Amino acid sequence: MSVNRKHRTPSNSSMKVEDELKATDSTGVSIYRSSDEAKDSKMQPFDIEQNGEDEGETSAFLNETSDKRAAAPPAAIAAAAAGSPEESFQARSIKLALCFVGLQVSYITWGVLQEKVMTRAYSSGDMFPSATFLVFGNRAIAIWVALALVYYPQLRHGARLEKKAPLVWYAPCSLSNVLSSWAQYQCLKYVTFPVQVVSKSCKIIPVMLVGKFVHGKSYPIAEYLEALVITIGVSLFTLSEKQDPGKGAAESTTLGIMLLAFYLCCDSFTSQWQSKVYEKYSVNQFQMMAGVNTCSVFFTLATLLKTGEFFQTLTFMADNPEAVSHVLVLSITSCTGQLFIFYTIKKFGPVIFTIIMTTRQMLSMVLSCFLFGHSLGLLSVVGAVVVFSTLGYQTRRQYLAKKAKGGGGR
Repeated sequence: MSVNRKHRTPSNSSMKVEDELKATDSTGVSIYRSSDEAKDSKMQPFDIEQNGEDEGETSAFLNETSDKRAAAPPAAIAAAAAGSPEESFQARSIKLALCFVGLQVSYITWGVLQEKVMTRAYSSGDMFPSATFLVFGNRAIAIWVALALVYYPQLRHGARLEKKAPLVWYAPCSLSNVLSSWAQYQCLKYVTFPVQVVSKSCKIIPVMLVGKFVHGKSYPIAEYLEALVITIGVSLFTLSEKQDPGKGAAESTTLGIMLLAFYLCCDSFTSQWQSKVYEKYSVNQFQMMAGVNTCSVFFTLATLLKTGEFFQTLTFMADNPEAVSHVLVLSITSCTGQLFIFYTIKKFGPVIFTIIMTTRQMLSMVLSCFLFGHSLGLLSVVGAVVVFSTLGYQTRRQYLAKKAKGGGGR
């Protein structure tokens, strides 16, 4: 079942960065379809409803359309945020707990395995040979999930199969998503996982730069200050982190930081381009997921065959069978995590989701330090506290702003 929703252009050219900042998951689909949806918490889960990352409980959770929500008075929105009358507080609490646990298990497992695969030798004594193959494996699984979510409901109800956007329109954001995912894996050869986690908080900066200088948008002063404080915190963390002997010299660390910057730029472009496709063709999230991952499979497979990494990696996995399970678990946890992402946003709103994911980032950092022996200096700890405190303040500010507008705090 596919929902066609009209894109509405914001009337005010001054947009908040949290409305424009589109979260893209490892399968490459932005959470928010438009800035309007981000403002009103009108995003739908990929799997769930219309957005295609991979989300939670498939077709049973279709939201009301954006137009219906826009027509609803603030009191109705607040009532919806509180849950339906039939849903008890206990039932809602259980769902929230399941979302919390599902997100933590999926993404902490994904983070630990990501670091293990890219930084530790296998039983044969060799390292996993190809970050591109990891991206390919993830996209290969994600595409089947997306196609099932797009076409099964249509086939079940005997509807004519829809094709919204030409495949070529998905290619630019697919390529940028493949490159960002590759850089995310590859940088772990040069910097630690905690550095990667903290540095991702700087994603707000390229988004604001693109919005300001390319689209001519303006942002409230509070968002510029938050971006500045986050940058200072990330710099403190990165520059003062104790050198991991396994990572090599300072030149290698510089290369890792360059890869992280490349990741952030590509990731920002991905969500910007997807906004164009959403607006032009009114695709839903599952269609976006299917289109992006179809292109991504072609891009990554072509690269693997051209470089010889495809058969090299297959040979490596034949010699190291545990690598097969690692690739599968990485791909599956990425998809299940996205299913939980969109159900959480659908059911509880983006503020609760942000709190859960910030908690996940901190837990992932602590677990990485414990499992892989990373040591953090005092300034690194201070930098991490600055970053996460700023993210917490930003989340609270967004919550209060929504509450003041009658959005029920969601």
